[in-house]
Amino acid sequence: MLTWHVHGSYLYDLAQTPHEFWLPVQPGRPEGYGGRSGSFRWPDNVHEIAADDVRSARFDVVLFQSRRNYEVDAERLLSDAQRRLPRIYLEHDPPREHPTDTRHPAADDPGTLIVHVTPFNALMWDNGVAPVSVVEHGVVDPGARWTGELERGIVVVNDLAGRGRRLGRDVFEQAAADVPLDLVGMRSEALGGLGEIAPPELPGFEARYRFFFHPIRYTSLGLAVCEAMMLGMPVVGLATTELATVVENGESGYVDTDVRRLVPAMRELLADRRLAARLGEGARRRALERFSIDRFARDWDAVFREVAGSPSAVFAGSGSASGATGPAGSQGEGAAA
Repeated sequence: MLTWHVHGSYLYDLAQTPHEFWLPVQPGRPEGYGGRSGSFRWPDNVHEIAADDVRSARFDVVLFQSRRNYEVDAERLLSDAQRRLPRIYLEHDPPREHPTDTRHPAADDPGTLIVHVTPFNALMWDNGVAPVSVVEHGVVDPGARWTGELERGIVVVNDLAGRGRRLGRDVFEQAAADVPLDLVGMRSEALGGLGEIAPPELPGFEARYRFFFHPIRYTSLGLAVCEAMMLGMPVVGLATTELATVVENGESGYVDTDVRRLVPAMRELLADRRLAARLGEGARRRALERFSIDRFARDWDAVFREVAGSPSAVFAGSGSASGATGPAGSQGEGAAA
């Protein structure tokens, strides 16, 4: 599988499938070409390959994860033969230009399978003639680690100051004026936040907070929400996009389109730890049912095998295939896909 390092957390979860992933890298490791960078404990089935060597390598599937991958990187990196390989466009986001009338970059390509990460994304994009599938998020289960002793809520958003209304900067600021909230994420210091917490350390860090607040207006479904629910944290957020189907009021947290109704719910959680614990248990049950990493890995394994024309294999859980020595040689040599 040739793909790019676009979203580190998602790539780490994707690597739990039994296939070999090759990530192109460039000097200086610019955006999309970071390879095995970051604080993740990358499994052995994630490899790096120099971008200049991609054209002469052999792969089974090309997995695009952004418009730039599909429209620019493919032209620069891939040979004519590689551009005819089975293709998947993994769409992480809902349409940005217009919420309902935006055509997907691969909409006119019946040879590329568009895989959306939420049913909401699939609903909102105009997918044209391209085949479409949905593989919902899956996250590694850290265990029921919520303790909730801090009478504060936590917000996990990268660069909230710079990303503005879409990510809910004003919603965060409105809520933070009434309830104690700590913001973490890249460049969160710009809004008085605590800075970035490395992904392996985040579960233990946030488990101490009473609840997780998700101020984002328009997104797909943040992995941070799924991860918080896996910990056993109640979630409070806007009843928009896919989140409206994930959090059930009074069972796993509270969602509403009016921030003025969310503030009293957050205050109630701060005042009643037993209530927070009950809702957190409901959130964890929901996450285990919907966002199991085993289900996620099985779904992606089925997609990869179908696209590559390989027979399905019995797959009993997360992990990685081994034995790949490199992407060169016969088509897919050493790769499970």
